[in-house]
Amino acid sequence: MKRFAAALLLGLAALGVAHAAIDTFEFASEADRQRYRTLVEELRCPKCQNQNIADSDAPIAMDLRAQVYAKLEEGQSDAQIIDYLVSRYGDFVLYKPPVTARTLLLWYGPGALLLGGFVLLGVIVLRRRRARGEVDVGLSQDEQDRLASLLNPTPSDKKD
Repeated sequence: MKRFAAALLLGLAALGVAHAAIDTFEFASEADRQRYRTLVEELRCPKCQNQNIADSDAPIAMDLRAQVYAKLEEGQSDAQIIDYLVSRYGDFVLYKPPVTARTLLLWYGPGALLLGGFVLLGVIVLRRRRARGEVDVGLSQDEQDRLASLLNPTPSDKKD
C-alpha cells in the first residue's frame, strides 16, 4: 500500500512538473508565426529573470505573449513591439540592453575591472622587485670586464 501511495504521489508531482505553457494563437502566415517565436525568445520574463517569455510559465509571461500576439495582429513592427514592452517594463525585458549612459557600467564595467586588476598586479610585482633589489640596473665595469673575459677567452687562457 505504501508503494502505491508513493507511486501515486510521484505521478501527481510529475504531472505538475510536466505542465507547460502552450499558446494556441492562430497566425495569418508562417512569417507571422516566425516573427512571434523570434520576439518571445528575445524578450526576458520580468518575474523569472533567467528565462525568456517563450519558456516561462509565469502569469506575466503569458500576458506578455498575448500582448506580443495582439501587437502582431495589429500590424506593428518588431521594433514597435519591443519599444512598447521596454516602455512598460524597462530595459530589463531585453537580453541585450542598449548601450546608453545608464548601461555603460553594465557593458564596460567588467573590462575596466579586469584592466584595473592587471594594472594593480603589475604595480604590486614591481614594488616587490624593487624592495628585494631584483630590479636590473645594469652591470658595473668590473662585471662587464669579467663577462667579456668569460665569453672571449684569450689564447693564453686556453690550456692544451
